[in-house]
Amino acid sequence: MDKTLKITIIVGILIFSFSTLWFVYEYSKSRPELRTFSVSGEGKEIVVPNIAEIRIGVISEGLDLTTLQKENSEKMNRIINFLKKKGIDEKDIQTENYSVSPKYDYSKYPYKIVGYTISQDLKVKVRDLSKIGEVLSQALNYGANNVSGPNFTVDDKEVYLEKAREKAIKNAKEKAEKIAKIAGFKLGKIVSITESSPFEPIPVMLKESGEGSPLISQPQIEPGSQEIKVQVTITYEIK
Repeated sequence: MDKTLKITIIVGILIFSFSTLWFVYEYSKSRPELRTFSVSGEGKEIVVPNIAEIRIGVISEGLDLTTLQKENSEKMNRIINFLKKKGIDEKDIQTENYSVSPKYDYSKYPYKIVGYTISQDLKVKVRDLSKIGEVLSQALNYGANNVSGPNFTVDDKEVYLEKAREKAIKNAKEKAEKIAKIAGFKLGKIVSITESSPFEPIPVMLKESGEGSPLISQPQIEPGSQEIKVQVTITYEIK
């Protein structure tokens, strides 16, 4: 290729690149800055829980590991069999933990194992709330010694979240329209929407009565109601 032609091509490319960069720079200066306005809205749904989650545990301590495992398993198996007889489905009975830990004598070195602790825990979903009191008391009668709950929740939470979300968006839009009218500007298109949904199940702790004696009588449990809340923030372009 002729040397003059090469130089001409290179100069042309440089001129084109410079022109493009200059156009972008000038356009960015002439383009008006995007003005935005944000407003928050909230939506709520009041629901009555239809599920109670309970943690049931058996903690066993002793010297002989084989005997300890047998005792712990027998207690937990009795509890599981009772739960199934009460109509609780297998899919709602989940083993969350099974651990075997040695206990050491730290008074002198080398440390010696002087016993073992076995811990086994279940997470149980009770869908018939009228059975909660009996499940709690009978779990203790069958050997459980680490019980907490119930944590009340709802099975179809997404349905209520969707309803609360619709209310939150409507609430935010109504606020935005009122503020824009008072402030004297017009709302443009929506630039962004962010959401937060603070929802936590309400725990009711089962306490023990007496010194070291479990609560054997059937407790009365009230699920009450829960508030499912959604908060949204909508950002509008200002015309």
